[in-house]
Amino acid sequence: MRLSAFGFACLLALGAAACSPTADLDGTSARMSLAAEPTFLQITEDSIGGINSSTPYSEKAIEAALPGFTTEGIQSAGENSTEWALAVFDSSGFQVLQVFKGGKGKIRTVHGVTYHVQGPNGERVGMSLSDIGTSRADCRVGKNLWRGMAICKSDGHPNVQLVYSIPGYQGPFDRLPAENDLFDAQLQRILWTPKG
Repeated sequence: MRLSAFGFACLLALGAAACSPTADLDGTSARMSLAAEPTFLQITEDSIGGINSSTPYSEKAIEAALPGFTTEGIQSAGENSTEWALAVFDSSGFQVLQVFKGGKGKIRTVHGVTYHVQGPNGERVGMSLSDIGTSRADCRVGKNLWRGMAICKSDGHPNVQLVYSIPGYQGPFDRLPAENDLFDAQLQRILWTPKG
């Protein structure tokens, strides 16, 4: 059976999102082991790589802002729906970002989906909530497609959010689990929203 380009893109997107390191095999913290990984893109309050608030939502504009990267349309799950987005791939074909369309041809949000993207405080996909030092008070419970996840603020960066999965969490899903149950929550996505 041959997969269509759309089917392959969906499988690739799901596989890339699922391939985050969760084990601490060498006895060091995830923060230390992931810090040694190369950083392809850095998220700051004002930009993610070369993408900033003036970058239009288009394949050409995003590729121009990120030389050496390519884009392809995919479907991806946000908190409330599945929608079309532009996936950004490095030169080896590894997915690093998902870019979502806003109004008036603008970028609404960008999701960092690999540990090769570093958040403004050094956060990387695969780190635990305790590695990052996120406070439970800075989190809310995810809804709909992100049910059972924790959506948290990035310390000092109001336009950056951290989306954590909570291994083994069985609910209730209308509130966050106790702080000790959040300790091992794993960062799955870093969300950057352009200012203005």
